[in-house]
Amino acid sequence: MEPAKEKEKPAKPSNYQVHMANERTFLAWIRTSIGLTAFGFVVEKFAFFIKKLSYFLGKSDAYANVASSLGYSTIFGIILVGMGGVMGVLSFFRFKQVQRQIDEDTYRPSLILDIMAVTLVFAIASFFVIFMIYSV
Repeated sequence: MEPAKEKEKPAKPSNYQVHMANERTFLAWIRTSIGLTAFGFVVEKFAFFIKKLSYFLGKSDAYANVASSLGYSTIFGIILVGMGGVMGVLSFFRFKQVQRQIDEDTYRPSLILDIMAVTLVFAIASFFVIFMIYSV
């Protein structure tokens, strides 16, 4: 009778808590990606707002010169939107890789998304410090 009981047990029980933790981590990275994308959009649109404001305040010559160039805020906003998208894609690939590693019981931590997030935060902070110093 005991061999029949052994057949009833699954060969390798799945660890649902670990998979759910992996999914929560993935969703946190997606929220970070959405946040970067939204922040980049706001930075770019704020630059557009300033350009339009200068036009309506009668500084049409300044507007003509500024409108022909992208400007730092626009470039920075586009980079942030792009990096947010890249971070979202990388987080999906990392999620699937960790999911496979959990099933195979071969998990290895990776720092690429962590390093990317820290680098982005540092770049954003540096940009705004430089921007505030030169805008005074």
